[in-house]
Amino acid sequence: MLLPPSEGKAPGGVRPRWRPGSGRFGRRLGRTRTEVAEALAGIGGGDARLLGVSGAHLERAQTANAGVVGAPTLPAFERFTGVVWEHLDVAGLGTAARRRAAERIVVVNALAGASALDDPLPDFRLKLSASLPGLGRLATHWRDVLTATLNEAFAGSLVVDLLPAEHAAAWEPDPSRFEFAGVDLVDDAGRRVGHAAKAAKGLLARALVTAPSRAAAARLLDGGWEGGGFRAEVR
Repeated sequence: MLLPPSEGKAPGGVRPRWRPGSGRFGRRLGRTRTEVAEALAGIGGGDARLLGVSGAHLERAQTANAGVVGAPTLPAFERFTGVVWEHLDVAGLGTAARRRAAERIVVVNALAGASALDDPLPDFRLKLSASLPGLGRLATHWRDVLTATLNEAFAGSLVVDLLPAEHAAAWEPDPSRFEFAGVDLVDDAGRRVGHAAKAAKGLLARALVTAPSRAAAARLLDGGWEGGGFRAEVR
């Protein structure tokens, strides 16, 4: 299952300190992570226009971005604090569902490219739609290596894509290698409502990791899962 990160992130962290080669996909993505980290450091973490915040939020983001390599970390599911993640509520899952979530959830993000649920991540603020000096738009910069990495990792699986357009632009799925289900959440009028659907996206993700098998997860989607005032439509 592919999920987006959140703009809001928990501060701080502990050991292990972050290295570009860390986590499930570090061997494949480490070089590109280093390029992003070095580009961020080269511009002092970014300005208000790049990061979309001001005041104390900007100062925190600049400090974090300028020093991601070697920074203290939290597991990805603890670092992300937005609406999707609040409703997924990883900490509140039972043991079996928590294990499935760790195995199944991949977070597409601008710093690490792709992170497993338990992967260590530093504090950072960066969008895939942003452009960095020498790298250009990050979704484009990540696309080739992320496509190769994820298509290989997902071979033979059911892939449920819950990414918004900004994050989906960072990879190109190859449905010949796996069963692919791109999911939209729509309201009663059939409208795709971005921000308002975030809670429903988290609830759907929770339902999918609670499902005990691939077949059970597929049945949830085929049945037009409903929650939070939205229903799932597979495209």
